[in-house]
Amino acid sequence: MKIFIIRRLLLFFPTLIVISLLAFIISINAPGDPLDIMMNASSKSTDGGTSMNTNQANTKDFWRKKLGLNLPLFYFGIKSLAEPDTLYKIFDNEERIALERLLNRYGDWEYIQKYYHSIITLSDTLSNLNNSKNIEDPNFKIDLSNTMNDIHILKLSYDDFAILNIIDRINGFIKSYPQLPATIKDQFQELKINYSSIKTNAAKWKNYIPSITFHGFNNQYHRWLFGDASTGTKGLIRGDFCISYTTKQPISEIIYRRLGWTMFFSLTSIILAYCISIPIGIKAATKKGKLFDRFTSIILFVLFSIPTFWMATLLLMTLANPDVIKLFKASGVQPAEGFSTGMNLWDKIMASFPYLVLPTICYTYSSFAFISRSMKVAMVETLSLDFIRTARAKGLQEHIIIYKHAFINSLFPIINLIATLLPSIISGSIILESIFSIPGMGTETIAAIDAKNYPMIVAIFTLTGFLTITGFLISDILFKIIDPRIDFDK
Repeated sequence: MKIFIIRRLLLFFPTLIVISLLAFIISINAPGDPLDIMMNASSKSTDGGTSMNTNQANTKDFWRKKLGLNLPLFYFGIKSLAEPDTLYKIFDNEERIALERLLNRYGDWEYIQKYYHSIITLSDTLSNLNNSKNIEDPNFKIDLSNTMNDIHILKLSYDDFAILNIIDRINGFIKSYPQLPATIKDQFQELKINYSSIKTNAAKWKNYIPSITFHGFNNQYHRWLFGDASTGTKGLIRGDFCISYTTKQPISEIIYRRLGWTMFFSLTSIILAYCISIPIGIKAATKKGKLFDRFTSIILFVLFSIPTFWMATLLLMTLANPDVIKLFKASGVQPAEGFSTGMNLWDKIMASFPYLVLPTICYTYSSFAFISRSMKVAMVETLSLDFIRTARAKGLQEHIIIYKHAFINSLFPIINLIATLLPSIISGSIILESIFSIPGMGTETIAAIDAKNYPMIVAIFTLTGFLTITGFLISDILFKIIDPRIDFDK
């Protein structure tokens, strides 16, 4: 038994590594730019969704370094010979995609890089000119603004026809205003020459030659897994799931606040479901085909067929409705005004009780049919075995046969459910927590999906995987406890 537990615990580490890899792959391939998501969330929380202030670029750069997005993805990278090992350093996601498309089309980074730098140089020069207070001609200001917009589009363009059209428009602007500084004209000529060089020096064949680049430990995955002291992150293995895109708070703190109520309802429902369903299943097995078996089967399967959202709505409309029966509270988990000062633990429990009854019923009732059915089938099969007939032939009392011999040997399917029940503690019930306004992991999960808060989604995925393998380990240990004949050491 000890050897088995040690082996399974040792298997935890490679399993967790695989889970972390899957979580990391999901996070880096999730749609949208993390920085844009963070900036949009910050914008909505501060000014109702209006545009960001002039420090947006500096803020993006700060969070880019804070999140480690300025690092390579993994310990090594497999790329084509045409692709540089520093492309990840391009600040803007759309610009990086445009450069990748140009690489796929022409295949030589040296000339594409010169072209990209010439765009940035011209953009900075025009931006400084636009910020100058010496410009009085309103038409020139409008044309300059349009040209700067064209240059921004040029950074995101990879189609030859679109690029040439933009270059022609910029050329028209320069010719329309001869008084422009010679620097701008020289930089524009350099831009045209660099773009022509991309096409004349195309080396598309480089895209078909693989190349491996090693980045060492200074990469996003290593930082995500083990943390980085320079940024104050501890890493996944020490419970640091990065920060939320929406609130910019540590994910671990959010989970800690939200997990309590989800665990309360999940564990309470599991205990109630087992305590009610197992005796019903045992009784139905001993009374197979009789009135009790038929009656409970009908009632339990009717409950099982009722959707939880419909049951929740029905209970709210009947037992939490001032116009019908006002026995319980409709939403929340405690009084909205909070607990009075000086209340002891019992008074707090009694004050919260009306809020907890209806959610607990909805969490629990749908499990009755499945668990009791599993218990009944296992008991019926066990009661038909030879050792039960032998026990009866020896004259053992019926309750001893049922509860000491048959019941113990019928617990295997019930124990198997543990591996599936543990992950639900993290995810919770999204529907019920939304209906009853429970501040748990279910509502946090749906909010994270709605806001594209991928660190939270990845954290839930990782914790769910961890609890799943923990559930399997607990199940195997309980199997050994119940049936000592099982030998895990071989």
